[in-house]
Amino acid sequence: MAEVVLHPVRLRVVQAVSGRELTTAQLKELLPDVAQATLYRQIAVLVEGGFLAVVGQRPIRGTVERTYGLGERMSHVGREELSAMADAQLRVAFLTFLGSLGEIFDRLLSSTDADRREFLGFGTGHIYLDEDDLAPLQRGFDELIAQYRRDAPGKRRVALSTVLLWDNE
Repeated sequence: MAEVVLHPVRLRVVQAVSGRELTTAQLKELLPDVAQATLYRQIAVLVEGGFLAVVGQRPIRGTVERTYGLGERMSHVGREELSAMADAQLRVAFLTFLGSLGEIFDRLLSSTDADRREFLGFGTGHIYLDEDDLAPLQRGFDELIAQYRRDAPGKRRVALSTVLLWDNE
């Protein structure tokens, strides 16, 4: 799973589709720096891996336009997979994640829409957990934000990222 999702282009595709359904043309519009052939190839890998699913099709000028949504597999890399990664692989995965956050931040800064900063926030807080607390915390967080995961009229799409790191003071 990590090898599939943590490829930089595939990660961006999964993030773009998260919470909505997009055609390949819409994805190309959202990722203008990605060559069309590369985008098609990475979408195919994500569909094959179950990370994306074809949720609609319609004929357009002699071809079929597909609409994609998130597939059955989560785009989230779970604890078991993270634990199984070698240190170097985990470092690359984390830096890929941070790089994608940097791209989102750069798009915000380059936007002419001043209202985008209304939704900007970042910080670090500390909580105290043991291993038994982690699964309920994650379930509760997922339940809390579930109602906000779908596109709706009048709503703005914002990125919400979480990181849990053991803080060895």
